[in-house]
Amino acid sequence: MELLITLLVIFVVLALLVFAMAVRVVKQYEKGVLFRFGRLVGPRPPGLRIIIPVVDVLHRVSLRIVTMPIQSQGIITRDNVSVDVSAVAYFRVVDAVKSVIAIENVYAAIDQIAQTTLRKVVGQHTLDETLSETDRINLDIREILDVATVEWGVEVTLVELKDIQLPDSMKRAMARQAEAEREKRAKIINAEGESLAAAALGDASDTMMAHPLALQLRNLQSLVEIGVDKNTTVVFPAPLMSTIGELGSFLARETAAAASSTVPIDLAKATAHPVPKGATEPV
Repeated sequence: MELLITLLVIFVVLALLVFAMAVRVVKQYEKGVLFRFGRLVGPRPPGLRIIIPVVDVLHRVSLRIVTMPIQSQGIITRDNVSVDVSAVAYFRVVDAVKSVIAIENVYAAIDQIAQTTLRKVVGQHTLDETLSETDRINLDIREILDVATVEWGVEVTLVELKDIQLPDSMKRAMARQAEAEREKRAKIINAEGESLAAAALGDASDTMMAHPLALQLRNLQSLVEIGVDKNTTVVFPAPLMSTIGELGSFLARETAAAASSTVPIDLAKATAHPVPKGATEPV
């Protein structure tokens, strides 16, 4: 009786071991690839899967997007500038069977081909193109990787340049170039302003030539502006001095004319027709 119980226990344990070896769980984001005696049977969808122990082997492949950083690469651009460029690649497995059969380690392979492709593509561009046309470089790298990895059942969804390190001498040269560019723009803007100001002054001078009084009013306005600063010395322009003199002569003439208009009429006549000496005034 004890022997029977022992055999029953052993059978139950073996059954549990066989069941544990036969049961496989494929998660929702995975796909299984089943081999029987080393030959491909086919893919297995997510869920509970039963295999034959020792006979079957089930490989589970993740279908999620993988983020793979591409380590910094020392690259010489087309214009012979040494730069260190790092990037990041996003890819996912679209064919689980090919990713298991076509290549031994798909992640290591993509890492290596991404590094070589990065050096190849960036080396075909100048430094200015590398800094300003990153979108086109990213697209070129992704297209090359797609062609190379399609036989592995992998799709590269995105490649982005992450960091571009320049030599210190090149950084200083670019800083000088940027400063010179800013100075050029400032000089151009200043010259355009001078040109517009000169044109406006020309129009104003034409207007003042047609109206001389406008020039004098402008001079007076300049004196008012000078007087705001409470300066102790005021310099009068020469045209203004002559104008002041003319104004003084004009005021003197007007004053004399006004005074002569107030003399009596008889006195004015006597002044106009004086009586000669020795003559008698008619009665």
